[in-house]
Amino acid sequence: MGTELRADLALRLASQGVGMLWRADFADARRLLSGMSKRLDRRPPEPVQDPAKSFYRHRQARKNRARVLGMLLIELGPGAVLDLPRAPDVRAACREVYGDLVEPCVVPLRELLGVLSAHQWRRDGVHVPALNARIHPHYGVFPPTRNEYVDLVSSAEMARVGTAFDIGTGTGVLAAVLARRGVHRVVATDVAPQAVACARDNVRRLGVGDRVTVTQADLFPPGRADLVVCNPPWIPATPNSPLDAAVFDRGGHMLSRFIRGVADHLTVGGEAWLVLSDLAELLELRTRAQLLAEFDAAGLAVLERLGVGARHPRARSAHGPLASARAAERVSLWRLGAENGK
Repeated sequence: MGTELRADLALRLASQGVGMLWRADFADARRLLSGMSKRLDRRPPEPVQDPAKSFYRHRQARKNRARVLGMLLIELGPGAVLDLPRAPDVRAACREVYGDLVEPCVVPLRELLGVLSAHQWRRDGVHVPALNARIHPHYGVFPPTRNEYVDLVSSAEMARVGTAFDIGTGTGVLAAVLARRGVHRVVATDVAPQAVACARDNVRRLGVGDRVTVTQADLFPPGRADLVVCNPPWIPATPNSPLDAAVFDRGGHMLSRFIRGVADHLTVGGEAWLVLSDLAELLELRTRAQLLAEFDAAGLAVLERLGVGARHPRARSAHGPLASARAAERVSLWRLGAENGK
């Protein structure tokens, strides 16, 4: 498949499920993928008045976009050698994600570009103002590019805390914030092995490894804590990739399980801090009444709710089917306590 392949033809073939193995100039392959992407973006889903329907149409369009663009393929040789003119050295980036490749393999160009981008993020890190330091995300672990939730955890009033749990730690950013705030012992958990490895790397880099233990667990570790913090996926929808799982929570199951179980992991007088965006409410995927009812059913009392407006770039964009919801979005830290004080 050579450079004469035009984006229109490539898009038509990809839309029909035809995979195209690129064997020419690497820079031309990137240009072709960009041309296909731009043509797909000219076909946005038709707007509807119902926010939930608009959201699901948007999600379906994004899923189809990923499928179609994934039909442009690149061959990696043994050792992840990319033998194309003007190709970058991808060996280190691929080793972080795929391990040692001993046989040739074919990967979507779009995925390979994501691997290269993740390698750069991991190398350079993301500056987190609340830490005055950089967090280094690994491939498949959501980077802390939104500071609202980190700032809430770093500034909320906190009584003396001996032990804290950080549930669904991801990069470990909130565990590091708690340790920097003086918590003597932090246990950070995540169900994803890549997140556990990432968090361990970051707490070591930040010099708080003596106070933060990172372990693989499905929600709670054994025992109780004075403070249990959780920043779960904010939107009750099906994730389409491992990275999506940081944002989309199938059926809201993780959120519900955290709410139902957290009281059993608090010390007497302990608090749970739940960090949650109201974007799901604005999209009519969940109501505030449903959230409060879950708190009540779990025997949790709302002690305080701290909120801040969304500051990410998409919140300022007037374009796209979710623009109005993103512009109105607020992120809240819910301070919760067990009603029976157990």
